[in-house]
Amino acid sequence: MPTEQNLFNELTLYTLAQPDPAFLHQHAVDAFAAQLADEHTKPITLAFGLIGLYLHLEWNYTGRQVQLAHMRMARYQKRWPSLPLPAQRGAIRVAEVLRANPGPDRDAMIHRWAACVWAAYAHVRPLIVDLARSELGVKQPLP
Repeated sequence: MPTEQNLFNELTLYTLAQPDPAFLHQHAVDAFAAQLADEHTKPITLAFGLIGLYLHLEWNYTGRQVQLAHMRMARYQKRWPSLPLPAQRGAIRVAEVLRANPGPDRDAMIHRWAACVWAAYAHVRPLIVDLARSELGVKQPLP
């Protein structure tokens, strides 16, 4: 049976091959990072993943806009907070995303997966909102 990482690698082949300038791949990366986070995950990895999901799902950022936000945040050395992990991190898994037909169905499933993972982290939403405001000045979508 393939591991989650192997399945994600397969999904990555799909997302990186998409010519869409919106860069759907970033949403998959953020959902995967947040869903598989554990006590060994670096705080920056989880913080970036959750900020990316927040920007996408609540501010309608494209994957490219999220990627640019990540690049802005990465410019500065910062000690990122350790965030509490929920016991369950979303019922939709990578395997389910891959079962969707390539194209619009799979793309929609990636968005549903991202929303499912983000909902699992509702308990840290205020912290993520504060981080997005302090690190990016997010009060409105970035260009």
